[in-house]
Amino acid sequence: MGKPKKLREFKNHHFDSTIWNEFDFRDDDIVIATYAKSGTTWMQQIIAQLLYKGEEGLEVAEMSPWMDLRVPPKEVKLPLVEAQQHRRFVKTHLPVDALVFSAQAKYIYIGRDGRDVLWSLFNHHSTANDSWYEALNDTPGRVGPPIERPTSSISEYFHEWLNNDGYPWWPFWENVRSWWEIRQLPNVHFVHFANLKNNMPQEIRRIAAFLEIPIDESKWESILLHCSFDYMKANASKSVPLGGAFWDGGAETFIHKGKNGRWRDTLREAEIQQYEQRAERELGIDCAGWLCRGDLPL
Repeated sequence: MGKPKKLREFKNHHFDSTIWNEFDFRDDDIVIATYAKSGTTWMQQIIAQLLYKGEEGLEVAEMSPWMDLRVPPKEVKLPLVEAQQHRRFVKTHLPVDALVFSAQAKYIYIGRDGRDVLWSLFNHHSTANDSWYEALNDTPGRVGPPIERPTSSISEYFHEWLNNDGYPWWPFWENVRSWWEIRQLPNVHFVHFANLKNNMPQEIRRIAAFLEIPIDESKWESILLHCSFDYMKANASKSVPLGGAFWDGGAETFIHKGKNGRWRDTLREAEIQQYEQRAERELGIDCAGWLCRGDLPL
């Protein structure tokens, strides 16, 4: 399989994919990729802890920017990232064909059941404050319609997202599918949110091995502590963009529950089947199964 090629630009109220056209890769760069609300902030924390050997108080949100978020604009963001002296670990929510792909950088893709993603997105969206909407909708450079305030019904929100291909965010299936198609590349590593929850120590060791970061065993317990959900929620302002200023309740609202399966209390059996059939149709049986459970071989 050859190196993926960029085929298009992706722009909306959140995205400006053109930043990757001007990004000057270093050979040891790390790119964290997800659709969104799939464990991105958790993975940023894990990588920071591995690189800095369990150090406390790291400003992870500053260290690991979302590159293709259009605010602040690339003219501001690119010089800041270029000036970083540490091993860089940036994040993207783009599908592969909207990225410039480096054969030397390492890519970690995190997957999560789309229903769990959606429940987390609803919390993220419904607690966003006026400053969030102003930044996304009113700053220069927005392409396409603004993002509107959500319905108050999580069930209605789910159906809008499922029936309208990721509305009001961006397409879900193409993101997962595009990364699944390149999962065998030597510089791509897949992680599933459920596996991180069920056996975080094992998953962190797998991540460290992929990134070729030696683990200082004397710091191992500190690393695990600082990557735990309780620690991250208690210290959320270090991990969340702008310290959580865009959400009612602050950073602790951004790092909400970290739980899977909350949709089971709301969705009827027919709705569950609707999602699962759509997932298989869009992704194929193997990928849909992995996305749902995280237990299939890659």
